[in-house]
Parts: sequence; structure tokens; C-alpha cells
Amino acid sequence: MSDPLRILHRDEHLVAVHKPAGLLVHRTALARGERDFLLQRLRDRLGQRVYPVHRLDRPTSGIMLFALSPAVAARLTEAFTERRVAKRYLAVVRGIGPETERLEYPLREEDGSRPKAEMPAMEAVTEVRRLDSVELPVRVDRYPNSRYSLMEARPLTGRRHQIRRHLSQRGYPIIGDAKHGKGNHNRFFAEHLDAPRLLLAAVELALVHPMTGQPLRLQCALDATMSALLERFGWAGHLPRDAVHQALPDLEPMS
Repeated sequence: MSDPLRILHRDEHLVAVHKPAGLLVHRTALARGERDFLLQRLRDRLGQRVYPVHRLDRPTSGIMLFALSPAVAARLTEAFTERRVAKRYLAVVRGIGPETERLEYPLREEDGSRPKAEMPAMEAVTEVRRLDSVELPVRVDRYPNSRYSLMEARPLTGRRHQIRRHLSQRGYPIIGDAKHGKGNHNRFFAEHLDAPRLLLAAVELALVHPMTGQPLRLQCALDATMSALLERFGWAGHLPRDAVHQALPDLEPMS
């Protein structure tokens, strides 16, 4: 894994970094042979212990927050659990997605510990909005042209693979999703558009700082793969930039 670790924000209590796609956050029993982890990279970079307070799937890129002490970790974990952290993602999907929609499909947990049929279905809510779309004169599926959209997703709950599963259930699977997506479209992007990965990125976190009580909004630029694709599709106007705001603007409501 050659992507450099990009630190977006750091103070005496917490640090925010850009997690590269394909990098595990920490050791897991499901990937025993792995030797490269975001947690260890960050520890080595800062020369101190860090504490993860939320999660990103391995193939997802984007902003991750770490506490620099157990006390701050407890407060941040509580904020995520109680849904006091606003999260924003960008995803490239197959089809022309809805302009705005609230997706409320209950989801069973996918932890691998027991059959999914035995897992209770949990409340899951994601607000989505189409930011842009494109139609390519290429037959990838059964139609002579292929259409794709850039979607904004704001998960209001924190179920595993929630955005990926919700968009897939709605009929707009994320490109590059090996489990919930469409193989022919995934292959087309990998082979012809230089995008061989899941096109889902966490680009913003908004919260109240756990120690100062001040509003904090953190933004994260896309990696080279997604940035180049958005440029190619004429979506450059939607490219986020690394930014830190100490005061939260009014968030635009999604209708």
C-alpha cells in the first residue's frame, strides 16, 4: 500500500486522516495475513497511541477520526452511537439515481458470526441525493447506452455496509462493489475507466468537539482514482477539498 497518510486535522485531543481505499483500519480475524493497517501507520506517524471511534469498510476511502486518549475516545464513541455526528459520502452508481430520497430499509447485521437469517433486522436510514449524471454511448448491460450518477449519501444510522446495501436495494448499486454491485459494470470501470475499486468515499464529518464544545466540520478531498473519474465525467464542480471549519454552517435540508 503506497498511498501516503494524509492528516486532515490534529489538535491535542483528536486527529482526522484520509483512509486510502483498500486499507484496513486495524487487525481483524478475517484478514489474518495482513501486515498494513491504518491504526499502526498513524501510531508510527504521530509516535503515540491513537483510538478509533468509528469505522469505514476496507474498500471505502475517506475521512476517519481518531481520539488521542481513552477519555476522548469514550466521548466520541458516544457521539457516534447517539447519532450526534453528521456524515456525508459521495458514491458513483449505476443508473440515474433519485433526485432526493430517504431510504428506510431495515438491515440484518453482516458480522459473519452466525447465519444472516438468525440476525434481527435493525432500523437503517440513509438520505440520498443525485448531484449529477452522465450517459455513455457504450453497451455494458442490455441497453445500447449506459448511465451513471454521482450520489450524495447521508447515513442517519450506522449499520454495516449500510450505504452500499441501501443503494443496491433501491436499484442503484455502487460501482466497484463486489458484494452488492454488478460485475459487468464493475469490470467496465476497471478495464476502461481506470477505476478498479469501490467508488464510495467519506468526505465530511460534522460534530461538536468533545472537549472544547465548539462545532467542528471536517472535509476530505477524494483520492486520485475518484477525482480523475469525476473530471472525466464532467463532475469536477462536485469535487470536495480538504478543509476544517470551526463553526458549522446551516446544513441544507434534504427534501
